[in-house]
Amino acid sequence: MQAADVLKSVEEQMKKAVSSTQKELQAIRTGRANPGLLDRVVVDYYGAPTPLKQVANISTPDGKCLVVQPYDKGSLKDIEIAINKCDIGMTPNNDGNVIRIVVPALTEERRKTLVKDIKKIAEDNKVAIRNSRRDGLESVKKLEKDKTISEDQSKKEHEHIQKLTDKYSKEIDEVSASKEKEVMTV
Repeated sequence: MQAADVLKSVEEQMKKAVSSTQKELQAIRTGRANPGLLDRVVVDYYGAPTPLKQVANISTPDGKCLVVQPYDKGSLKDIEIAINKCDIGMTPNNDGNVIRIVVPALTEERRKTLVKDIKKIAEDNKVAIRNSRRDGLESVKKLEKDKTISEDQSKKEHEHIQKLTDKYSKEIDEVSASKEKEVMTV
């Protein structure tokens, strides 16, 4: 293994942590209708667990309502059951053709709770970044110990890994701050 391979691996893991943060934060409800709220819903479609996006079209005709229109009308009841099981905090209304989900406005207390959840998600993913840094530094030390790279090269790699850590930690901070602002906006 080369030093460049170590850096590439570390950077890939850090990018995954950032994208994981974005994906988890997208599922947090902000008081506005967003199809991302239903990303976790898995429907039992003819005996196979299937993501909701694959069995229905999800749209937002206005900022307060989600409309789930199944591709197969026979799966309407299964979709409704899956949404109820997912515990998204909203009740689906089935009219026989589509399922409508009204997104209620958030209370101040609920907003504060969501901000705490956002901070926890961000911190968990920053821990993943720090773990990637630790693994990368250990790999670089091993390369130095095995005389694959020089001591100077090892120091440069340590600095590069630290810069990557700072860069991706800052990205997570920016993403979470943006989501916190979105949640706290009434």
